[in-house]
Amino acid sequence: MSLDGKLLAQAKAALEEKRRRNDEFYERRLETVHARAPRVRAIDAEIRTTMSDLVRAALTPDSSGTIEEIRLRNIELQELRREELLRAGFSEDYLDDGYMCPSCRDTGYQDIRLCSCLMELYKEKLRASLSNLFKLGDETFDSFDLSYYDDAPTADAGISPRRSMEIIYETCVEYARKFGKKSMNLFFNGSPGLGKTFLSACIARVVADNGFSVVYDTVSSVFSKFEEAKFSRSDDMEETRSEIERYLGCDLLILDDLGTEMTTAFTVSALYDIINTRLITGRKTIISSNLTPHDLRRRYSEPIISRIEGEYQLLTFRGEDIRKKKNAI
Repeated sequence: MSLDGKLLAQAKAALEEKRRRNDEFYERRLETVHARAPRVRAIDAEIRTTMSDLVRAALTPDSSGTIEEIRLRNIELQELRREELLRAGFSEDYLDDGYMCPSCRDTGYQDIRLCSCLMELYKEKLRASLSNLFKLGDETFDSFDLSYYDDAPTADAGISPRRSMEIIYETCVEYARKFGKKSMNLFFNGSPGLGKTFLSACIARVVADNGFSVVYDTVSSVFSKFEEAKFSRSDDMEETRSEIERYLGCDLLILDDLGTEMTTAFTVSALYDIINTRLITGRKTIISSNLTPHDLRRRYSEPIISRIEGEYQLLTFRGEDIRKKKNAI
């Protein structure tokens, strides 16, 4: 499992901003207490002094007696502070540390592991980055409706579009649930409006929520980034290179609309680089296309076709455009 460095940096920045606002809120509470209970300010200053004394004593040989004396004085001061807070009408925990996350004390890490609080912020950034895929907001397996697919068998497939989609649906659910290093790559093909992008979004949602890095984009957008990196003379290419690294390095890449791009020697080469690099590094890819296997052979090179046929599970979507059916209701 790898994390998206760009999104992790955004999550860390978000945590730092939340920590800053929390610190400001604590300072305002402290000012309120000091205004209504001035003695608390003096007690706080003495508590800080005992902590400094404790550090010095710990560095001094044979200071166990002194350390115990300081410890008892600190306990006494804490009790005095509690009494002053209650006397002024505050709760005794009003000025507790107030960490948003007690587990990591708002650092985002427990030892060297990401704390769940930072991981949740990372997942929020990941879901936001997939907003183009989550267009409707209801892209979940539970909301996928098989009733839009015809139940009558077709002559070419021998089974009904609905039964075919049941198999694809179950495959996608299992794929998302068990996603990992041993997962297959998937190739969705079929006419527009049959649910290829929707099921890609369902998979992405589950896989992202399980902590894997997911990147979604159309092939046209991806190829434009590769073209910009190769031919642009701009001195500031850091963002473009970062995007390409995300395409190549994420746990799951979802490439949508293969075949809608203008096919050139460059785009064919870029597609080969993406597919081959991700196969070599063991990273998983889902490609969706309106093209038939025959169309693919006419448009792309044999090395690409060989890798798709050998390393991808082909799932052919059948039926009539369900978007049109929904609009007709």
